[in-house]
Amino acid sequence: MKIKFLLLGTSLSLIPNLTFAQCVATQDCETLGYTETSCNGGKGVKCPFGNWWACFKTDSEYEQQFCDKYGFKYTCSGTGEQGIGNACNGKYQACTCDSSYQYTCSGTGYSGGSGTACSGKYTSCTCASGYEWNGSSCQQQLNGAQGELYYCNGTVVGVKTTSMNFYVAMQDLGYMGWNNANSQSQSYSFCNNVKGTLPTLDQLLTIYNKKSLINSLLSTNGGTKMTEYVYWSSTYYDSNRYYILHMYTGDGNWNTISNNFYVRPILTSW
Repeated sequence: MKIKFLLLGTSLSLIPNLTFAQCVATQDCETLGYTETSCNGGKGVKCPFGNWWACFKTDSEYEQQFCDKYGFKYTCSGTGEQGIGNACNGKYQACTCDSSYQYTCSGTGYSGGSGTACSGKYTSCTCASGYEWNGSSCQQQLNGAQGELYYCNGTVVGVKTTSMNFYVAMQDLGYMGWNNANSQSQSYSFCNNVKGTLPTLDQLLTIYNKKSLINSLLSTNGGTKMTEYVYWSSTYYDSNRYYILHMYTGDGNWNTISNNFYVRPILTSW
């Protein structure tokens, strides 16, 4: 009886050890790639089964592991691009475009973007025929009378004050005899087929009386001020003489057509 009990107790005491040996595999850190006993500055991964390490070979390798983990993957080196926030190993988490890239360049009057796009936007746009870029959008070019200004394809080609019934050209045609003055004034094109004419003496006098306002409009719109000298008129005195007006004094008189004076065409109908 005592012998049987002892054998039974012995056999039961062996069961736990046999079970443990069957369920737990041998953990070999070196076999798994953890071959270092320590890493410089702790820059590596420790084996979970022992005091062995897999170390990063260089600082840049360690940094790249960190950068990759937190999504620093964009170089932001495209046209107009710049990185958001600080770089990690030369890369950013996200990119943005320079603030000058703000125009989509689409819609009525647009023909496309100017230069290279950044995320679908441009620094400026090219405009379709009949439109012009004003620094922020493509606007339809002005043509014809617009109050004090007369336009041709968006450019001011004549000015007047609100009380005048004719426009003054933006510059003199030159210094010449009356025949050339009359001919060149009538062939002067304000816009396409809209032709000018030589002013009458009364019209020259109106220009003189409003000279300060006229000169201001001319200067601010790219024109040339009236010369402080004598201008031809189309007002007839006789077959060899026409009236002139001195733009400095406002005095009018006649002179022979062979003499040379300044010429400024006007537009009387539009």
